[in-house]
This record gives sequence, structure tokens and C-alpha cells, in this order.
Amino acid sequence: MPIVTENSNGIPIELHTHCTTGLGALCALEAIKLGIKTVNTAIPPLADASSNPSLFNVAKNARALGYTPAIDEEILKPVSEHFTFIAKREGFPIGAPVEYDYAQYLHQVPGGMVSNLRHQLRKVGKEDKVAEALEEAGRVRAEFGYPIMVTPLSQFVGSQAAINVIVGERYKEVTDQVIQYALGLWGKEGSDSMDANVKDKILSRPRAKELAKWEPPEPSVAEVRRKMGGRGVSDDELLLRWLLHKEEIEAMRAAGPPKEYLSARHPLVTLVEELTKRKDYSQIQVRKPGFSLTLGKTS
Repeated sequence: MPIVTENSNGIPIELHTHCTTGLGALCALEAIKLGIKTVNTAIPPLADASSNPSLFNVAKNARALGYTPAIDEEILKPVSEHFTFIAKREGFPIGAPVEYDYAQYLHQVPGGMVSNLRHQLRKVGKEDKVAEALEEAGRVRAEFGYPIMVTPLSQFVGSQAAINVIVGERYKEVTDQVIQYALGLWGKEGSDSMDANVKDKILSRPRAKELAKWEPPEPSVAEVRRKMGGRGVSDDELLLRWLLHKEEIEAMRAAGPPKEYLSARHPLVTLVEELTKRKDYSQIQVRKPGFSLTLGKTS
């Protein structure tokens, strides 16, 4: 890291790490000691687990080492309380520190992909197979020639591992991207390093012959804009339409405004506000020792 920062020519260097191995917070401290000025963290309950280390934990430990974090944790504590309240009420998972896991170094599935993998398996009723899918990812990675586990190669490995577990037979079904990887369209080094038997199994299907003739399109920005809606489309919207499928964008827009959640800051006031929105009751009464509240609608 010192060599990188010395030769960055003024470009800010940040550390982004996850806690999947149980060492995320420690890595953040080591980076600080080596001169990194900015460390990516998360606010509980969205910290730890496969996420970034907790802001509060990193700041506390940085102070213990004699550093002065440029952040006021007191301002952020209500944010943590708010999301923790929502997570508990809605049954969402709450991030917690994980034990050191050597298996992470075998499959190397990035922390950001673990939740996606869990979601993928949950959709087909196999969320209990997460550990099996991660173990399978280690085998797939080895058979793919140990590609570096960053986008998009990590997605190739993780998705194929999930498919193998879901289908119950290894490589019975594969994605187009995996076929392209075996064909060398994502780099000859990866294709040449693959297990020969696995590569033959992937390329023995008719779809491989079709993709072998495929050439990636290279449209100009003007062509993309014409295809995606014309001049009235903003640059941000253009990128969104280009990167995502039409169905995904339509589903996002059909979802409506973000859901509003009850707040933990003033629970009674929030409860009353929520009850007044209900249209299926004409009168609601709340009682507790020394307190009575009656809400009624008048015509």
C-alpha cells in the first residue's frame, strides 16, 4: 500500500473490504496504519457479515491506535437505531461479526455476491444449500483455471456453482457467459487453464457452436441512444437502460414509491400516524395502565 499511495500522483486511494473472512475490521486498521486515509465502512445493522466493517467499530479502534477519525458517530447512532428497528420488525437479517473462515480462501466468492447467491437459491426453495453452493464454487473455480474472483468472472463461477446445486448434476446446464469463457471470448488465458474434461463438456452442446460465431457488438453512443429512446433520454437513464434488461426496468418502475417504515424514534406518535391511514376501521382504542387513546372517524 505505501508504494501505491506514493505513486498515485494525488489520486485518492480508498480501502474497500468485506467481513466475509472475519478479518474485515482488522484489514481496515492495518490499512490505516499503512497510510490509507479513507476506509469504506457500513452502519449497523447493515455492517459485518458479508458487508463492510462497522463504522463504529473501525472508528473506536482507530482512536485506540491514536488516530482521529473525521466523523462524529453520535450523529449516526440514530440512523443505526432506525434501521435496526426496521430490521427486527420486518424480520430482516442483522449483520453480525463472523468467525474466521478458511473456506473463503478456497472459493473466494466476494462478500457482495453471497447475498445474491442466497437470493438465487431462495427463489427456488433451496436457501439451505448456500454452504453447499459455496463449496461447489471452490470446485468450479479450480476447474475454470482459478480466475480472479472479480466482476464478471466471479459471477460466472458463482452462478454456475448455484446452477450445479439447483439442477443436481454438474454442468448439465450452463449460461452463455460460461460457454463464452470456455471459448476464450473473455480471455484465452482462462480458457487455456480450464480443466479439459469440464471444458469439453461445456463446449459439446449445440449452443457452443452458435456462440463460437458470435462477435460482440460495438455500437456508437448515438446508435445506443436511438435504440434506447432517443434524445429525450438522459445520460443516466441511457446507462440504466443499456445495462439492465427491459423487464427489470419495467418491474422497477411498476414497484411504485419506496415503502415507508415505522420509526423507532417516537413509536407512539408513529403508531397513531399509521393507524389514521387505515381505512378498514371506524374506531381504534389503545389502552395501557394510566393511559387511554380513542381514535374515531367522523362522517
